[in-house]
Amino acid sequence: MNISHLQTFLSIARLGNFTRAAEELVTTQPTITRQVAALERDLGAPLFERDHAGARLTEAGVELLPIATRMIADADTARLTIAELAGLSRGRVRLGAPPTLCVSLVAEVLAGFRTRHPGVDLEIMEAGSHVLSERLESGEVDLALIVTREGMGARAGSGPSGEGAAHTRVGVASAQVELTPLLHERLVVIGHRALPEELSLAQVAALPQVAFSRGYDLRQATDAAFAAAGLVPRIAVEGAEMDAVLRFVARGLGIAVVPAMVVAGHPELHHARVVEPPLERTVNLGARAGVGAGFAAAAMRDFVLAEVAALAGAEARVGGMVTVLAEAPLSFAP
Repeated sequence: MNISHLQTFLSIARLGNFTRAAEELVTTQPTITRQVAALERDLGAPLFERDHAGARLTEAGVELLPIATRMIADADTARLTIAELAGLSRGRVRLGAPPTLCVSLVAEVLAGFRTRHPGVDLEIMEAGSHVLSERLESGEVDLALIVTREGMGARAGSGPSGEGAAHTRVGVASAQVELTPLLHERLVVIGHRALPEELSLAQVAALPQVAFSRGYDLRQATDAAFAAAGLVPRIAVEGAEMDAVLRFVARGLGIAVVPAMVVAGHPELHHARVVEPPLERTVNLGARAGVGAGFAAAAMRDFVLAEVAALAGAEARVGGMVTVLAEAPLSFAP
């Protein structure tokens, strides 16, 4: 049923005259006559009785009148709703991220995006990269920050709190998920006292460690790296989440291995590079392949890319241990 035909029907019903309706709609009488005829064919009943006095509604026309009024109102609401979404005065974004990114990059992204688009609702799913990849495929999140790693042992991230694969693409590779690399990040050792500039993996293993929960990919990945090197780490405290690990380290309970971006938010902690071998990871922005993003999700994607590109000027905060791969989108206006 054509909305414009319904608008014509309502105009004739209100004015009681085809000629006056044509003038109001800025069209010709033959045009609205054809529109009414098409509507009557669709419905299988006449809608108007015409005589020298004008046009009166038939019984079918009387029944159609409130229905057509609601349909036109709904169409106007739909147009307004889509216009609001396109203008981002409202909307929703569902973003997934691993725990280690929620305490660094994600917090900055959400704060900036919220300031720019206060009417857009934000939903965060905190989970590992393997889980987030599945959530992307099922459409439960719009975008997700997905971690992949190189040279850190066997696969990790299958647990509920895991943060992805422990070697390149394992656990997240999927034809349904498209990854855009954002940055390379070194893993570093943090402590409450001054540390050497660099520590070998063997030296790290010999220090008392505050270890993450075994379900954490960061724990699984470092354990795999120690095992691959034939090392047994000295665990002082284990089973903690990120916030607790940082507090325990600050209180001197031991060192911890964390992503470099975490250091920028905790200047009270000292840090050292891990070498022989270096431990690294890649942070990617994941989206469903072949599926167009909604207005709000597209704005979030551009905002993430721009925020990450801006990190290029702040790499000195973590000693150049973050290498930015993403570029701000050309259409992005700060």
